[in-house]
Amino acid sequence: MEAREGGARPGPGEGRGVTAGAAFLMATSAIGPGFLTQTAVFTGQLGADLAFAILASVLLALAVQLNVWRVLGVSGRRAPELASAVVPGLGPALVALVFLGGLVFNVGNVAGCGLGLAVYGVPAGAGAALSAAFVALLLASPRAGAAMDRVARGLGLLMILLTAGVVVASRPDVGAALRSSVRPGRLEVLPIVTLLGGTVGGYIPFSGAHRLLDAGVSGPGAVGRLTRSAVLGVGVAAVMRVLFFLAVLGVVNHGATLDPANPPASAFRLGAGEWGYRLFGVVLWSAALTSIVGCTYTSLSFVESLWAPLARRRGAAVTAFVAASLGLFLWLGRPVRLLVLAGALNGLVLPLTLLVTLLAARRPSLLDGYRHPRWLAAAGWAALLGATAAAVLSLGELGRL
Repeated sequence: MEAREGGARPGPGEGRGVTAGAAFLMATSAIGPGFLTQTAVFTGQLGADLAFAILASVLLALAVQLNVWRVLGVSGRRAPELASAVVPGLGPALVALVFLGGLVFNVGNVAGCGLGLAVYGVPAGAGAALSAAFVALLLASPRAGAAMDRVARGLGLLMILLTAGVVVASRPDVGAALRSSVRPGRLEVLPIVTLLGGTVGGYIPFSGAHRLLDAGVSGPGAVGRLTRSAVLGVGVAAVMRVLFFLAVLGVVNHGATLDPANPPASAFRLGAGEWGYRLFGVVLWSAALTSIVGCTYTSLSFVESLWAPLARRRGAAVTAFVAASLGLFLWLGRPVRLLVLAGALNGLVLPLTLLVTLLAARRPSLLDGYRHPRWLAAAGWAALLGATAAAVLSLGELGRL
């Protein structure tokens, strides 16, 4: 996590690296244990018809990201700063919501690291502790931003390649999936809003946008770079979602039943045998670790927006945040209720922040004269409807706690 450089622009080589790094940071923040579980469960329920929900959620996620990244990037403000500029006093409330949801959600990410390494015989607690220590060292290093970019890109590509191997082994009916993506035999709204929240809910839309701001990529002249990075981030997450869906679909098509206790792991084992299960351990660990990185970086960047001195103490802040997540996991063991609470809190964040973004887009004074495209704003308002539906579902989850 690097302090902002006062609007300085990175050099050509560094600029390309930052653009891709921010995209992969956003994508791998989304691809966590919940992402894998959601995809497996809905594929088991809907089969090929889930393709339509995936396509719809990807289009809505793209609308969210393009609006958020363009408006934040052009304004040069992080999300809490922009929120306070639109509605005085809203920034601190947003920080509290994102920080609390991020901390609790990180418990699930830490647990995912432990479960991933447990496939190879490492005790879950020890695996979680080793992974948490790695993240703390990574984000507290002097060149944390560049290191974070490399880890996100490397593990993101690794997850895609390993999952593609399982797709080949499970032999899904790709034609049926393509047909269902435009003409589903069974249409349900819940998977769409759930997948949307899993891709751009909570802190996720701001992970890459804040990374670009910290690297000095801002202002009206950066619109092209902001757009490319947002599209790449959504694209990477979509590729992983589609590949994982196809891997599970191949298993379902051949009549196998997923283990309800661990649907994604059973899909890899049923689709590719014991070696597939071993690959799942790597995929789960990679997904969980990169989600810890994205969650920790973004949650603390929200706090820095209110309390700038935190940037000078980022090593201690990162260690405390990751240690708290690890401590909750070791204390609670299987933090199911906390994960439900975190999902509910993150579901409330997206409609609030997207609304602030769309309102800010109508105020050129906040955007240095930049005129936000009407078609993009219209797409953002459509995505806001989906985000609001997800928030309503989140409130239902809170009521069941």
